[in-house]
Amino acid sequence: GAARQLRQTIADSGCSIVAFEGEMGAGKTTLIRALAAELGVADDVSSPTFALVNEYRDARDQPVYHFDFYRINSPEEAERIGAAEYFDSGYLCLVEWPTRVAALLPPPYLEVRVVVLPDEQREVRFLIKN
Repeated sequence: GAARQLRQTIADSGCSIVAFEGEMGAGKTTLIRALAAELGVADDVSSPTFALVNEYRDARDQPVYHFDFYRINSPEEAERIGAAEYFDSGYLCLVEWPTRVAALLPPPYLEVRVVVLPDEQREVRFLIKN
């Protein structure tokens, strides 16, 4: 459901950068894993907590970059791993904890907000940020 809808929303938006917002444990990585499966990624998808970025290949052998900026302390740290080059590559960039590198995210990008509802259900909201 949500992953297929997200894939379609990404396609419709024309955005290559997708910023995943949500509290710790909201299910951002789970949604990214499901999205990767929708895109035909065969690799094991896990949060790149220490590497900061993982590269996968989709069904068309195009790179998909998955970032986790939870542990970085400044946008400069992200710049050192070449974040800007990834963001400018035109390839799909899936970004967890994007607020930590907000200054580096070139608009327009697609914000995906995963909200935990009181009954533990999840709601996924999409917003194009210009």
